[in-house]
Amino acid sequence: MTEVVARRCREHHGDDRSLRIALLEDIRSRVPFRAHVWALTDPETEVSTSPLATVPDELMAHVPAMIWRRYLTTVNRWDRIAGPVDSLHRATGGDPAQSLLHREVLGPAGIGDIATIVFRDRFGLWGWLDLWRFADDERFTDAELAILAGDVGVITDALRGCQARSFDEATPAPARSGPAVLFLSPELEVLGQTPETDGYLRTLLPTDADRRPIPAAAYNVGGALRAREAGIDDRPPMARICLEGGVWLTFRAARVDADRPSDERDIAVTIELTTPPERRAVYTRSHGLTERETELVELLAEGADTSAIAAAMFVSEHTVQDHLKSIFAKTRTRNRRTLLSRVVGA
Repeated sequence: MTEVVARRCREHHGDDRSLRIALLEDIRSRVPFRAHVWALTDPETEVSTSPLATVPDELMAHVPAMIWRRYLTTVNRWDRIAGPVDSLHRATGGDPAQSLLHREVLGPAGIGDIATIVFRDRFGLWGWLDLWRFADDERFTDAELAILAGDVGVITDALRGCQARSFDEATPAPARSGPAVLFLSPELEVLGQTPETDGYLRTLLPTDADRRPIPAAAYNVGGALRAREAGIDDRPPMARICLEGGVWLTFRAARVDADRPSDERDIAVTIELTTPPERRAVYTRSHGLTERETELVELLAEGADTSAIAAAMFVSEHTVQDHLKSIFAKTRTRNRRTLLSRVVGA
């Protein structure tokens, strides 16, 4: 682990985007790369969200194709690599064409090797980073991969910390004027969307007023749906994403019922306010709460008092207070009211 990365992660108190931008320069100074994709993930479903990327211009028109092939590719996939870091050439024994994504999209575009870094701890998966080198570049060496691996732990903690801080500003959810739904083709091309959808997408990935935002979150849950149908992944095609003000949204993908084979049906992506149980799950994971502390938060959210919590958990009221002190310290709250306002989001 380098002191520069450790200090940046330790001293950073902003959002995840500014942290990732700064860390990319730290990484590039030691392990050169030509392009990158850095995505956050839902810690439970491991579906990607909030991508930060620089890719060759000729690939921008192929973003949907890249995403669904990323989900259908089992080689060097973020949830299947050997250890926290690996490279495409090392994972394939020098035959990157084993990767569907590389064979059909990245290889023809001149991408040579990819180093994949996974940011996972015992509370969940918080993101992954792909570093790209072009075909005329040298391959990532074992020594370079070891350098990248050395920073994984501290960056993982910092990413989880950013997610935890996103709950600190607990504001009421905005009023909705109608359903937010986006329709995709089986290849994830946008077919249409409801008026409510545009506002959410622009908040997640701001863009010029005359340009439609890239619906990256919708592409990813759509890709996850295809991976689930193909038997590659058994997790639900769902991801929770934070807006400004601590408001959380849930994206879900499902096939549209039609008189066609299932894999030829269009995909509907719904965007809804995250339900209280789903929000609590991310809150407790991002703050690193233990299983017993998570159980206590669940009981608090249901309205239980100290006596009822003690009875439900088969512990003394004194032990409940000890658990609460630990929870307050981890969540940077001082009382139950503040804790619950952040858990609930009101």
